Amino acid sequence: MDKVTVRDIVRMKGSSRIVMVTAYDYPTAKIVDSAGVDMILVGDSLAMVVLGYPTTHGVTLRDMIRHTMAVARAKPRALVVGDMPFGSYETSNSRAVRSAIAFVRAGAEAVKLEGGSEYADRVKAIVRAGIPVMGHIGLTPQRHLRYGGYRPRGRRLEEVRQLLLDAEALQEAGAFSIVIEFTAAEVAELITRRLQIPTICIGSGPHCDGQVLVLHDILGLSDHIPPFAKKYVDLKQVIAQAVSSYVREVREGLFPGPEHTVVRLKEPLDLESLLKELEGGAPAKQC
Repeated sequence: MDKVTVRDIVRMKGSSRIVMVTAYDYPTAKIVDSAGVDMILVGDSLAMVVLGYPTTHGVTLRDMIRHTMAVARAKPRALVVGDMPFGSYETSNSRAVRSAIAFVRAGAEAVKLEGGSEYADRVKAIVRAGIPVMGHIGLTPQRHLRYGGYRPRGRRLEEVRQLLLDAEALQEAGAFSIVIEFTAAEVAELITRRLQIPTICIGSGPHCDGQVLVLHDILGLSDHIPPFAKKYVDLKQVIAQAVSSYVREVREGLFPGPEHTVVRLKEPLDLESLLKELEGGAPAKQC
């Protein structure tokens, strides 16, 4: 199948549901790509689900670039989107463009940044540099301190008005799609109808043009799975059981078995004589 491009994603609006999932390394990128996703997001959720930070603030641009490179090496058919971390674009347009260029050099085919109309100039500058941008409105985890936690968005009139303005500003700035996170489903549906570019929802109902989830939530590996995510398998238990079996077999002398002992001498040797030689005795002999 042909490589998915930004143009393909835009064309899917209103015709085919878009599927995006996170991946942070080479093997999982290959797996999710083989499953048929349209986009792979190297998300700043890396901070929490891979690196163990309590929030996304802990991950650096260097971290994100390294993991984007790993995902890109899988050469996925899916579009690779690099998530611009906290501190990599807020201060100036030039800083934002430099960060976006670093993602492209690492193998990303688009970048995502959080924020609405207040960052429209950043989006415009990055797009002007030739790099596709995915917006992100609603709950923006990088700004959870400002909002007093991970609160749902779009439940009151003023928030709804601002979300609509944000979405339109990002579209006008050149974003090719917008993530809407943890926002009232009715509002996400309204935004989806008003925009000409696709919306990708997470925790914002079924009426967007697509959906995105964190891979570790899908697999049951996250310590805390948000209420809007779905655990499709309890891989944490599967892994624990597999490692427990390994521990038991090693301690009971069951592993490695004969079938796992694959390296043998190329020629017969008197190893006992060799030991004696090393201890100062007679030279070892071949059998």
